[in-house]
Amino acid sequence: MEEQSLLHPFPPFVFEDSRILVLGSFPSVLSRKNLFYYGNPKNRFFQILSVLYNGGKEFKTVEEKKALLKEKHIALSDVIKSCRVTGSSDASIKDAVPNDIPSLLKGTKIERIVCNGKKSGELFQKYFPDLRDIALFLPSTSPANAAVSLDRLVLIYGEAFSLPSRIR
Repeated sequence: MEEQSLLHPFPPFVFEDSRILVLGSFPSVLSRKNLFYYGNPKNRFFQILSVLYNGGKEFKTVEEKKALLKEKHIALSDVIKSCRVTGSSDASIKDAVPNDIPSLLKGTKIERIVCNGKKSGELFQKYFPDLRDIALFLPSTSPANAAVSLDRLVLIYGEAFSLPSRIR
C-alpha cells in the first residue's frame, strides 16, 4: 500500500449534551470508506459498547451506533485533521496536523476525554497538554492490538465511561 496525504473525510460526531469524547488517531481505510468512526468490523470499539450497553447485541447500522452514542452522551472524533499515512497504520503517520479539540469542546458538557490507543494519546499530549487533566489514555480497540482481550477492553472502557453521578 502506498503512502497518501489525506484530510480527515468526515466530521466529528459531537452534540451539545456530550459528556465523554473518545479520540482516535486517524480513520482506518475502512472507516474512510464507510465515512464513520471505527468502520472496520474487526475494530472492537462498537463490540465494547454492545457488551456495555446493548446486551451484547451487534449494531447493524451506523444509525444504530449513532443512536446509542447519543443516548450515552459519547462523542467521537480524532486527534488528527490531516496527515500522510500508509493504509491504516498508526505507525506510518507523518506530518500530522491536529484537529481543533478545544473548539470542539465548546458548547458541550464534555468532562472526560478518552484517547483510544497509543498514537492518539501521544499526539493528544503533544498538541493539547492543557487538557491532560480530563484525559484518560486507554489501550487501542484496533484489531492490531491483539495483546488486550475484548473482556479486558470491556472492563477498561466500562470504567472510563463511568462518570460521576453529578454529570449523568
